[in-house]
Amino acid sequence: MSQIYEVIIIGGGPAGLTAGIYCARARMKSLLLEDISLASQVLLTERIENYPGFPEGVSSIPLMEKFKEQASNVGLEFAPGKVEKIEQEEKQEGNLARVWKTTVDNKVYHALSLIVATGAGPKKLGLPGEERLTGKGVSYCAICDATFFKGKDVAVLGGGDTAVQEALYLAKFASRVILVHRRSRLRATKILQERIMANEKIEFSWDSLAKEILGRGMVEGIRVENAKTKKEKRIPCQGVFIFAGYLPNTAFLGGILSMDESGYIITDENMSTSREGVFACGDCRKKILRQVVTACGEGATAAFSSQQYVEKLKGVAYK
Repeated sequence: MSQIYEVIIIGGGPAGLTAGIYCARARMKSLLLEDISLASQVLLTERIENYPGFPEGVSSIPLMEKFKEQASNVGLEFAPGKVEKIEQEEKQEGNLARVWKTTVDNKVYHALSLIVATGAGPKKLGLPGEERLTGKGVSYCAICDATFFKGKDVAVLGGGDTAVQEALYLAKFASRVILVHRRSRLRATKILQERIMANEKIEFSWDSLAKEILGRGMVEGIRVENAKTKKEKRIPCQGVFIFAGYLPNTAFLGGILSMDESGYIITDENMSTSREGVFACGDCRKKILRQVVTACGEGATAAFSSQQYVEKLKGVAYK
């Protein structure tokens, strides 16, 4: 068997990095596995305005670089790769019966405990034309693609914080932004609502249900239906940005942990999952608020729970 870590953290977003900082500071032998193809949601946001200690806001990328630097400085190990599956190692003796095996790009890592912090990715609507035109005008990340739409008209689908923030960002580049929302009011934070209502480049299509993304080689418009009158209309645009919620990156778990119908991991207040020695934190966990600050708190809690579990397992728990 390869070397056994005391904890392996899966995911390098705010939750995973915070867990790594706390585990490494506790002098646990810790490894963080990061799939670079799964960008943390925080990196898809231009600026964070509600993170404590930064009254003027803070850019997301430099903040995450600081997280990673701090984690490295206290001894956290890093390895890249996509986790394919986790499973308990069989036919071991003594405490090693509880070792978890993590398979990453055909490599195998072992640990006494796991912290799952894989986050979530943008949810697709499954609209006609959506998949075909993805990368040809359809996008799920304004900060990634806004510059391609300079001087063009774009539609934004959604009404929450992310949709409003991204619409405001797109307005810096596009000539016109049409926010398409299925209701007659936004659910975004009030301060964001105030900003979007005051932006002259942003228009609204209320009570509108997206039915189809139009275009042959590139996006040419979107067909929407009024939720009340059932009348349809075509909104001409060259880009469609979809912000309709998220889906957790938990498919690799293969039913090992208890999850809700959407795939979010169910935990208790200590971040413990349905399997002993496995903890979860951040956006992959079932909860009511997905923010950087909550992810950090959960990462710290998961790390402490992991530490207590490992110390008990090794018979060195503080009593």
